[in-house]
Amino acid sequence: MLGGTGDKPVRVGGDVTAPTVIMPRAEPQYTELARKARIEGVVIIEAIIDRNGYVTDARTLKPLPLGLDQSALDAVRKWKFRPGTLNGQPVPVIYNLTVIFRLQ
Repeated sequence: MLGGTGDKPVRVGGDVTAPTVIMPRAEPQYTELARKARIEGVVIIEAIIDRNGYVTDARTLKPLPLGLDQSALDAVRKWKFRPGTLNGQPVPVIYNLTVIFRLQ
């Protein structure tokens, strides 16, 4: 997955620019159990974002319990991005996303 040719995703860095989220974005939802347990924290997700700005794959690198990691994945998969670029051209990228859960 670390290649850089064709449609193989490349990691953001160097000449590869990061994608940016186009607003509005889907917000992750607290699960009932996580809310009752007063769980707060960060979920880190590694996502593959294609040259059109859509998340084509995602996995959790740093989870939270009680369904919050799945809620974060579900939300991120709905997000639309301005794609990452290499030499000014859109390319599929591997990009880490941070989703914050904070009770109000």
